[in-house]
Amino acid sequence: MATERYNPRTSEPKWQKAWAEKKLFEARNDDPKPKYYVLEMFPYPSGKIHIGHTRNYTMGDVVARYKRAKGFNVLHPMGWDAFGMPAENAAMQNKVHPKDWTYENIAVMREQLKMMGLSLDWAREFATCDVDYYHRQQMLFLDFVEKGLVTRKSSKVNWDPEDMTVLANEQVIDGRGWRSGALVEQRELTQWFFKITDFAQDLLDSLNLLEEWPEKVKLMQHNWIGRSEGLLIRWPLAKPVGDAHELEVYTTRPDTIFGASFMAVAADHPLARKAAE
Repeated sequence: MATERYNPRTSEPKWQKAWAEKKLFEARNDDPKPKYYVLEMFPYPSGKIHIGHTRNYTMGDVVARYKRAKGFNVLHPMGWDAFGMPAENAAMQNKVHPKDWTYENIAVMREQLKMMGLSLDWAREFATCDVDYYHRQQMLFLDFVEKGLVTRKSSKVNWDPEDMTVLANEQVIDGRGWRSGALVEQRELTQWFFKITDFAQDLLDSLNLLEEWPEKVKLMQHNWIGRSEGLLIRWPLAKPVGDAHELEVYTTRPDTIFGASFMAVAADHPLARKAAE
């Protein structure tokens, strides 16, 4: 009977090296087996892997290995969500170039992930700050502009004064930034908007195909798409306010307009600010 105690520090590197040499987890494009794609959300290269990462990528790896065992040609890649103000701020704090800080962190985290023995196709690894990646995004964006699928206008945003970046509503927790903990401010910035409304119904219909998704996640997506039907109605002002001569109102119940007795605008509405001057 074997009595030697299992030592992961010697056993696991041995087999991980063998996997890498045989390229066991590299997906071939010409493989005749049915294809299956597994992609977990890319990690932000903060410099270290934490328990949340291990949970996330272990679950994805279970699916990838299961599908391989079932005869699928599985593509299970890894990348790095490396762009953004947090990386730039961290580089300034550490007095290094953002590129050096980012790629050094990626090198550390790559080795940590490899120690986990995940069945990842490292041959397809990339970072979102790689020119080969983001120049394709720039090409796509220009295509969207040419086809009229993006517009540029001013709008309120959640501004994190510490990370100096815009936050989604889901990233604001009790009025504070999810990463920095700073009090979030409302700022008006000029920005680009994708015309998601042009595809709202297709997106909503597609949610019905996600039979095994949690209902709360589908509801979150449903609310994010936010499709509604209504009319934009322009009301002439009795007296001009600055250069404005009318108030534009969106309503889902135009049939009730005849019962309207007044219109109210928010305190931060441009008309309210102009009238207060």
